[in-house]
Amino acid sequence: MQSMFKFSVDKKTHTITIEREFAAECSLVWEAWTRAEILDRWWAPKPWKSETKRMKFEVGGFRHYAMCGPNGEKHWGLTDYKSITYHRDFTGIDYFSDEEANKNESLPVAGFQVRFLAATNLTQVTYTARYSDLVQLENVVKMGAIEGMKSALNELDRLIKLVREGD
Repeated sequence: MQSMFKFSVDKKTHTITIEREFAAECSLVWEAWTRAEILDRWWAPKPWKSETKRMKFEVGGFRHYAMCGPNGEKHWGLTDYKSITYHRDFTGIDYFSDEEANKNESLPVAGFQVRFLAATNLTQVTYTARYSDLVQLENVVKMGAIEGMKSALNELDRLIKLVREGD
């Protein structure tokens, strides 16, 4: 059974919203979004992979990571965590960066929220990213953000199924 996946782009508010259901309890899905060793197993669209250099999932903390391509290329990113309500939501700001975690604000910068809505053995995740203007929104869409997130969330779904089968 294919899990629900919806996305929308709102040009007026410069926002991308992605919704996805996972056949798992909220605690498992939350862990997949908030622990580096699990994030690295699904965050990048195949054949790319994610490598976390350093992560502190706490208010005021961050995740510094690279998206690593099949030909050895690395594109660095930095997430600053702004608020965390366990098993409900977290917010932050996503930047492109360099290997030393210096922010590159000439590329799109997104303020985001990830919400978790739990039901019995089902968790809906809603990811909302807001950009400062239409140009940034359109640039990130052209970069393949929607396709990339869909691929990564499909990988998360596959990973969750493997974990649940191992229970």
